[in-house]
Amino acid sequence: MTLVEVCRLYALPAEVAEALRQVGIEELYPPQEAAIAAGALEGESLVLAAPTASGKTLVAELAMLRAVLSRGGRVLYVVPLRALAGEKYEDLRTKYARLGVKVGLATGDYDRVDGRLADHDFLVLTNEKADSLLRHRASWLLDGLSLVVLDEVHLLADPSRGPTLEVLVAALRHVRPDLQLLALSATIRNAEELAEWLSARAVVSDFRPVPLKSGVYLAGELLLADGSRRKVTGELGPVFDLVLDVIQGGGQALVFVSTRRSAQALAKKLARPLARLLPEGEGESLVELATRIEKALDEPTPICQELSACVRAGVAFHHAGLHHVQRRAVEGAFRARLLKVLCTTTTLAAGVNLPARRVIIRDVHRYQAPYGAAYIPTLEFHQMAGRAGRPGLDPYGEAVLVAKDEEDRDELLVRYVLAPPERITSQLATAGALPAHVLGAIVAGYARSPRGLREFFSRTLLAHQFGVERLEAALGQSLTLLVQEGMVRRWQGRLLPTPFGELVARLYIQPASAVILRDGLGEGERVGLSELPLLHLIAHTPDMERLRLRRADLEELPQVVQREGFLVPVPEPGARGYREFLAELKTALALKAWISEAPERELHLRFGLGPGDTYRLREEAEWLLYAAARISGLLGLTGGPLPVLRTRMRYGVREELLELVRLKGVGRVRARALYDAGFTDLAKVAAAPEKALARVSHFGPALAQRIKRQAESLVGA
Repeated sequence: MTLVEVCRLYALPAEVAEALRQVGIEELYPPQEAAIAAGALEGESLVLAAPTASGKTLVAELAMLRAVLSRGGRVLYVVPLRALAGEKYEDLRTKYARLGVKVGLATGDYDRVDGRLADHDFLVLTNEKADSLLRHRASWLLDGLSLVVLDEVHLLADPSRGPTLEVLVAALRHVRPDLQLLALSATIRNAEELAEWLSARAVVSDFRPVPLKSGVYLAGELLLADGSRRKVTGELGPVFDLVLDVIQGGGQALVFVSTRRSAQALAKKLARPLARLLPEGEGESLVELATRIEKALDEPTPICQELSACVRAGVAFHHAGLHHVQRRAVEGAFRARLLKVLCTTTTLAAGVNLPARRVIIRDVHRYQAPYGAAYIPTLEFHQMAGRAGRPGLDPYGEAVLVAKDEEDRDELLVRYVLAPPERITSQLATAGALPAHVLGAIVAGYARSPRGLREFFSRTLLAHQFGVERLEAALGQSLTLLVQEGMVRRWQGRLLPTPFGELVARLYIQPASAVILRDGLGEGERVGLSELPLLHLIAHTPDMERLRLRRADLEELPQVVQREGFLVPVPEPGARGYREFLAELKTALALKAWISEAPERELHLRFGLGPGDTYRLREEAEWLLYAAARISGLLGLTGGPLPVLRTRMRYGVREELLELVRLKGVGRVRARALYDAGFTDLAKVAAAPEKALARVSHFGPALAQRIKRQAESLVGA
């Protein structure tokens, strides 16, 4: 079936087919035809399980366009990761803005309901943001809502992300039982079971537009799943030989390893042999890309310089420590085939779509505290393998595991290549997330009695798979905790949120974090609130990511403990929880260094932070400082330096620069340069000649003119 026929059959404007034709799509693949036949464009809920690049997303987009253009409805497109949300937003906006479709994006700021989002036809959200909007009872969200697309739905099985997605689905079905749901994934073994949970139809296909060959490599030979064998020549080592073989054949390689350090080290080692294989004429483009990557930050770090050097040879590494500008540049260059090899951690398997002719999975073990190294799930292997093969560019895709010996080869074949992914099972009862979701259900009004709670959670995948009885005890324990901590009160058989509980749910932090903040701020009111103890307090919450300890930290951090006061009890050295306390302290010290204007290079050397890590860490800290200030205000406490500390966290500056960083285009580095040059406030910037501003380090005539105008406007206001 052609797209022109689809548009005619389902009353979609002809411009839809034209918009898709311009990105190379004119005919439907078999899974797409099956999904449409099952009612995807007629309001039927579906679980669509088909391999990567088989066209699942197009089915969702056609259903979205039908909902908006033919029925005048609104659509939510829900994804598990911010990076995926940004990618999907740009893709939808690029393709469909010309049709008059308004596309919106919302991923953070959980305490704010932006009414302007109501103006969008397609709204791309993370799971958490969608759940937060429902908790805030954003009435406009449900007005006209006719379709919700749940992308990467297999992440229901992820302990960290699964519970939120599961409760979000339960909430959507609670408030709108007739709502159409489209659940998409490349790796669902039990699609029929998920479809039954969602009252949906299952459409399952193994069709791939590019054939996939999976196998295991050992000692120069690739053993494929069909039993065939193929020699790979070379003598530089398994990964090197596999990479060079596919590059020489005109393809690209994606190499998955277990750690960031491994990704960087492998990219550096591959750079020398790859540089000799670069096509003539690409060197200049790679140098330009490398320069752009290194200058993405005002303060280049060793990671920036290392990545830049690798890129010049046509290879890059990719992980969460990179600045988002660098990640996008690397992704774009790989899609454009300028970069030949990408070395990355397994986290990319659940992230952005970067296919390659050959996917090499070097490491199948990952450290899991406190057990040590463990095999990655089979589902994760299938996610990585699905990246193999670019439609229209590769005749086939290969997913290759690297074995150490014959015994290892047999294990990898049985465990991964020949095995289906694990069943998707609920993580709601095992992830420690239930108290937060019980509170959210009460605050949102889904349930206002113990019986109502039971009924609401009976809609979860956990109840569907194991029976609601499995939840009884856990719901009771969660409710007892919330009552004891003053977030919920019982009244005449009803469950009512207290102002504290209401605030915690709307701040979208865990109840345990709220208790820590409440008690710590109360202690701070007694002993005084100062910088490091406050930063440690937020690092002590379960909502804050903590830095890993290095050997040197175990010697240095105890000395800091001895000379500082804290707002939480300090464990004795060697006692349970002491190492965790040190990790929290290291995190707090990194945050203090950030707001004290430590250069990115110093943050990397002292704390192991890449630019992406710093961004993520300070974003989490800023939100928790905001939450602490809100809780402090609710309890009638002074809050001390919390508001100022939060703003300093946003910009990474000392207090004297807060006025200057209000200027657009002036970050921490330029603000410090202005201050040191004598332009210490907005009034002095407004009064300064443009030529004087242009002479300041990191400035120039154009920027000087812009900031002078801004300063004049702000001072005048």
